Amino acid sequence: MTAFARTDTSLLGRWWWTVDRWTLFAIAGLIVFGGLLTLAASPAVANRIGLDGFHLARRQLVLLPFAAAIVISTSLASPRWVRRIAAMVFLAGLALTALTLLVGAEIKGATRWISIAGFSLQPSEFLKPSFAVVAAWMFAAQRSGEARIPGNAIAVALYVLVVFLLVKQPDLGMTAVVTAMFFAQFFAAGLPILWVAVLAAISVGALVLAYATFPHVAQRIDGFLDPGSADTYQVDRSLEAFRNGGLFGRGPGEGTVKGVLPDAHSDFVFAVAGEELGMLACLLIIGLFAFVVLRGFSRLFQETNLFVLYAATGLLVQFGLQALINMASSLHLIPTKGMTLPFLSYGGSSLLALAFGTGMLLALTRRRVGTGEG
Repeated sequence: MTAFARTDTSLLGRWWWTVDRWTLFAIAGLIVFGGLLTLAASPAVANRIGLDGFHLARRQLVLLPFAAAIVISTSLASPRWVRRIAAMVFLAGLALTALTLLVGAEIKGATRWISIAGFSLQPSEFLKPSFAVVAAWMFAAQRSGEARIPGNAIAVALYVLVVFLLVKQPDLGMTAVVTAMFFAQFFAAGLPILWVAVLAAISVGALVLAYATFPHVAQRIDGFLDPGSADTYQVDRSLEAFRNGGLFGRGPGEGTVKGVLPDAHSDFVFAVAGEELGMLACLLIIGLFAFVVLRGFSRLFQETNLFVLYAATGLLVQFGLQALINMASSLHLIPTKGMTLPFLSYGGSSLLALAFGTGMLLALTRRRVGTGEG
């Protein structure tokens, strides 16, 4: 029995029959896994830094209902309102990210957080999804000839501004994700193949420059290519966790590696899942991420609205790539990178920003035939 009858014309009734419920359920599954892994991983970390065992867990679990509410409320919006909301969030994110560079707290050599009313906020997390939508808006305006707006030029200028702020923090992982997302959107919007090659060459050059400029980047790449040349403690413990877990895991709360893995609750939460839940649960988590991405693209095959096409493409690339980078880092398939696993890692800003992004994705991929939404 469904929650709403097909004849229900209320706002929630129309939403229920037009939203992609399978993607909604997959996102809900990831949120449930996130709550479970927060309870499993964060007490050991909290005790290690001198806090009450469930201090971090309480902070994260309190935010889960807010994240779910953001997903649902944002998914109610029409594409027009998605543009408006994203533009407001983007402008606020730009201002706060710039302010972070001036008055933000430095943590582990990066200035990414700012304190607002007693809460620690990472504004750049909200730049990612909002920039994807704003850039898509500009690309669509260029293609449609809307009011002769130089959309491509505006999108490139905004991209340069965002990257400048991210590099200044520095946050090279987020810079890479934003860059990949932006190039994917630009390619979908008709970027000539010659420029694709040029941008690819520039990206390789930027990686070489980052290796030569930032010592921590060089250390991580060296540690990946030659494990004996750098500190690979976290990666070694992560791989140990996967070996310990085997097929079915040791059971929730029964893992031991999290007691000595510094970022077990955030960057390496996938390793905790491997040890305590096992390989089968990890494959299920991977399957949920893959399902969201593939299902999202399948919904776009018949899409004629250019803005919806470009915006959803950017959000999907961003979501999938962030998950891929985190899990691949935990398995030592790529150099380690401090990046959260969507909905599973500890981090309030990341959780709420991801809820906002997936809410916009659900809003954009709703079936709008006969709804009068635009």
